Amino acid sequence: ILFTVGIASSVFSLVELRGASVTGYYMIFLGMIAAMVGVVFSRSLFTLFIFWEVMCLCSYTLVAFRRERWEPIEAGYKYLIMSGAGAITILFASSFLYGLTGTLSIPYLAASLADSQGNPIVYLSLLMFIVGFGLQAGMAPFHTWLPDAHMAAVSPISAVLSGVVVKIGVYGLIRILFSVFISAQNAWQAVLAVFAVLTMFIGNLSALFQDDLKRLLAYSTIANTGYILLGLTIGSQRALAGSLLQMLNHAVIKALLFLCAGAFLHSTRTRSLSGIAGIRKTMPVTSAAFTVGALALATLPGLNIFWSELMIITAGIESDMSILSLLMILNLVFSAAYALRMIYTVLLKKASYQSRKAKEAPTLMLLPILSLAAASIIIGVYPSPWISLAESTVTSLN
Repeated sequence: ILFTVGIASSVFSLVELRGASVTGYYMIFLGMIAAMVGVVFSRSLFTLFIFWEVMCLCSYTLVAFRRERWEPIEAGYKYLIMSGAGAITILFASSFLYGLTGTLSIPYLAASLADSQGNPIVYLSLLMFIVGFGLQAGMAPFHTWLPDAHMAAVSPISAVLSGVVVKIGVYGLIRILFSVFISAQNAWQAVLAVFAVLTMFIGNLSALFQDDLKRLLAYSTIANTGYILLGLTIGSQRALAGSLLQMLNHAVIKALLFLCAGAFLHSTRTRSLSGIAGIRKTMPVTSAAFTVGALALATLPGLNIFWSELMIITAGIESDMSILSLLMILNLVFSAAYALRMIYTVLLKKASYQSRKAKEAPTLMLLPILSLAAASIIIGVYPSPWISLAESTVTSLN
């Protein structure tokens, strides 16, 4: 996920930032990717926190990279304040665990905490970890930084934020909940269920009323975080595999849609849905790829997201949590509504003034866009290797 979205976004940046001052951009971009790799490979909470902070510092800077405009500066500052608060929460939670156990090594923490059940400090640190990592993941009600940051950042950075940085927050939750606090699963399951349902509904209902394309996609990212959290709440092997596969599928689709939005913005100078109405006539290739992404977002069978969402829904039914599956199905209806609205606007509406003046995206923009669209179709048509990969990952986690 890291390298697929990272490479696609960096290639797209070559055109997106052409003619602008890019001093430090690629160094910070690569620093952010490297820091996320460090987070994934960390075996200690202290090491994880160091790489986490490097990742956050780079992402704040990239959101506010166009410092001559007020919108990126405001969004970056808001992101800095909220994500900084989340990082401090994670640090304090880690300090509580160190005080109890004398170690921050993730493999040893679970064994050390097994005898500490019932200690209020353990449950306090658990809640703090959920809040800290959940804030980076865009979990409601801590999601308010995300629409502004995704909307104001340059499009390749929006793709990385939605496709990768948000997923690192979910990854942190998985590492903590299923490694350190697995013995307290009954305690965090109910809490996470509330957050998951709240996140789904806030994300989807907010997306229904957006005209700004990038803001709509940002709220959709929040909703998909809710789907992933729902799989973690259910907790069965099938549900966890569905959540992991959803992380991959959503990263591919949301990177595709944000890059398409960037291509539309590059050509029309507007993020408004009404401004890009009927743009298929002047940008047919980009519009076709955007349609693939929007159909996947609408859970069309044969495209990648369908399989992961189906796994989470069926896992909920198998685990006697049918109410959660029904709530997810209801949210998928909302998701399909705004996805079909985007398709209708791009393909069928009468062309706006901006759309009539648009030109097809350059080849370097189309290359990552078409690659991600092809990945969505390939995973959707031939999902078994990806499902097997997710299932084998869950087996190693347990």
